[in-house]
Amino acid sequence: MTQPYPLPRFQFQVHWGPARLSFTEVTGLVLEREKIEYRHSDSQGFNRIAMPGLLKNNHITLKSGKFIGDIDVYLWFDAVTTERVAERREVLITMLNERQLPVAAWKALRCFPVKITAPDLKSDANEVAIESMEIAHEGLSRADP
Repeated sequence: MTQPYPLPRFQFQVHWGPARLSFTEVTGLVLEREKIEYRHSDSQGFNRIAMPGLLKNNHITLKSGKFIGDIDVYLWFDAVTTERVAERREVLITMLNERQLPVAAWKALRCFPVKITAPDLKSDANEVAIESMEIAHEGLSRADP
């Protein structure tokens, strides 16, 4: 029996709404639960009891190359200056295998952008201009690919 190889991480897709966007990097796909510690008043031991608490939602960071006239991210950022529920989006991040078939997926609910970082500018650089956007969400879960 052959040992399977781990999945490559360089092939993925990001969907929000009807759009499928290209990004160079996605980070922050973290599922984390707070730990609640307490000691009740009639406990005979000198230790705390641990229980699972609320889920913590970390920001997801999306990085992409900067293109001329590409202002969709800024339009979305401006649209959520007030609590307009219609401007929140579901974001689906799908990991692909070598044959471009989906093998894993994560869904972030009720997302909105909280930070946009313009590309660093340097006169003697010869790299692609990379822009990043951080989005907040109200829940991250595994999804069917």
